[in-house]
Amino acid sequence: MDLGISGRTAAVAAGTAGLGFASAKALCDAGVQVVICGRDRRRIDDAVARLGANARGVVADVATTTGASAFVAQATELLGRVDILVANGGGPKPGTFSSLSVDDYAPAVEQSLLATVAMCHAAVPAMRERKWGRVVAITSIAVRQPIANLMLSNTARAGLTGFLKTLAREVAVDGVTVNSVQPGVHATDRVTQVYGAQPDAGALGIPAGVIGDPADFGRIVAFLCSESSRFVTGVHLPVDGGAYAGLL
Repeated sequence: MDLGISGRTAAVAAGTAGLGFASAKALCDAGVQVVICGRDRRRIDDAVARLGANARGVVADVATTTGASAFVAQATELLGRVDILVANGGGPKPGTFSSLSVDDYAPAVEQSLLATVAMCHAAVPAMRERKWGRVVAITSIAVRQPIANLMLSNTARAGLTGFLKTLAREVAVDGVTVNSVQPGVHATDRVTQVYGAQPDAGALGIPAGVIGDPADFGRIVAFLCSESSRFVTGVHLPVDGGAYAGLL
């Protein structure tokens, strides 16, 4: 399927591995010029080599608002403009209400909410001026169905979803769409670390019976960046093999 975005430009945060890398790969395959970031130069260079000629990489830490803004600025300098922003990043540390302190919340909110707000502030105004833009944030199914022992992530990402929905309504008239994708369990290095090399989909409550393929996830992100998705905005899409059990 031709997504109609060949020649566009994209900044994909935390794109050296996992779902960020899969999203960058799908965009590169669609003919988009992509800049990814990470904190380790070696990992960045390895990812860029695997992504191919349409990719470049910069060192940036998008866990902070300063680093997130700097990443978009670097991508803009390299590409000339940023048409597509894929906001992504690692999650805060695990913990429960009892195990966490009040002081744990501020850095988690910066990492999983304010950093994306900063990337949007750096990228969206120019999109609005050009009357075309796509923002896709990779969040978590925990926004809909809180995950035990992830109090910080559940809290911060829920706040981010509120920001994205509000932003989507404000900028839609300017040809800019804002959506998020809420992943369940996918076959990434992080999942392998937590659940082992062959996670049991049934034990994890996934009706589809399999663990998600990151490449499939990346193609969903790319579709939300496409011309065909221009009427899709303010959507928060679960991609979890049916694990989310709610009606809405």
